[in-house]
Amino acid sequence: MSCPRYTPLVASLPATVPFVGPETQERSQGRQFRARIGANESVFGPSPRAIEAMAHAATEIWKYGDPENHDLKHALARHHNVRPENIVVGEGIDGLLGYLARMVVSEGTPVATSLGAYPTFNFHIAGFGGRLCTVPYRDDAEDPEALIELAEREQTPLIYFANPDNPMGSWHPADVVQRLIDRVPDGGLLCLDEAYIEFAPQDTAPPIDVSNPRVIRFRTFSKAYGMAGARVGYGIAEEDLATAFNKVRNHFGVNRIAQSGALAALADEAYLAEVQAKVSRACTRITDIALANGLHPLPTATNFVTIDCGRDDAYAKAVVAGLVARDVFVRMPFVAPQNRCIRVTAGTADDLDTFADALPKVLASVKVEQLITAPRGD
Repeated sequence: MSCPRYTPLVASLPATVPFVGPETQERSQGRQFRARIGANESVFGPSPRAIEAMAHAATEIWKYGDPENHDLKHALARHHNVRPENIVVGEGIDGLLGYLARMVVSEGTPVATSLGAYPTFNFHIAGFGGRLCTVPYRDDAEDPEALIELAEREQTPLIYFANPDNPMGSWHPADVVQRLIDRVPDGGLLCLDEAYIEFAPQDTAPPIDVSNPRVIRFRTFSKAYGMAGARVGYGIAEEDLATAFNKVRNHFGVNRIAQSGALAALADEAYLAEVQAKVSRACTRITDIALANGLHPLPTATNFVTIDCGRDDAYAKAVVAGLVARDVFVRMPFVAPQNRCIRVTAGTADDLDTFADALPKVLASVKVEQLITAPRGD
């Protein structure tokens, strides 16, 4: 029996996913994590109004969701003082990145990004045959100057830049980001990923200008709004660019429950402020735990803290493995030199108590293991 006739591109790609989910690790260990603080989810959950709206929408789940996302698009337009035609809604930023790649990337298309930046973007570029061109981080942050120089040199039609950044939690002020936007070459497009913008200082995001066709800004309900499992993200862009997504997007991709929840969450600004305060306190606690254990926490404008373990990737991997073995789910960056770090998401008081208890035990255990396995001199 013959196999399906995959395209040469698909046949050449590895069957993989950008992340190993905590559920996969729980199945492997045969038990659940005590502290799930590795995926940058909001453990504080969505607004009670959003939960109520989603529960009501569940009674009507026999209906398809509105393929135009009409009510949510109009609410987002009012929220950002733009027109509904400047908004595109999709299945999280991840889904929208896939649509964007489909729109501008074909086999061999050069695409500019930072080495070690959000891997799902790379996954989509590879899926459409694009050629990733990268520049390294500078001082544990994406380097906008190097990124735009790369785009000019390689003539890339697409540039990816996250502000604030995942996995390092770093950020650039609005004037730096605006200079990057202003330098995007004609015919180029800056994909500005602002997934964590609700946690950042107020001077982080430049003003939204939907007259500029060279930038699209992506935001999400997965982080500050606590709805990662619902998969709702949106883009803010010049009208023709936003409309072009209708050529390729899954028009029923955002389900009825998700649309209702996002609409209610957006309206509950008081709850958003509560979450922002809880995240700030949690990040301060993570910072204190790291310092108490002789580690170096990096400044953050997100809902996680990246912690420099002070050695190499093998050491950081051992720390992550030790925490996972003690039922604390955390992650680490993938690319050197950032992979000397681990990354810990803001959690509840109980989550962080568990982390605080486990971390010194893990560090002590790793130290002993390294002493045992260290090569001996003659």
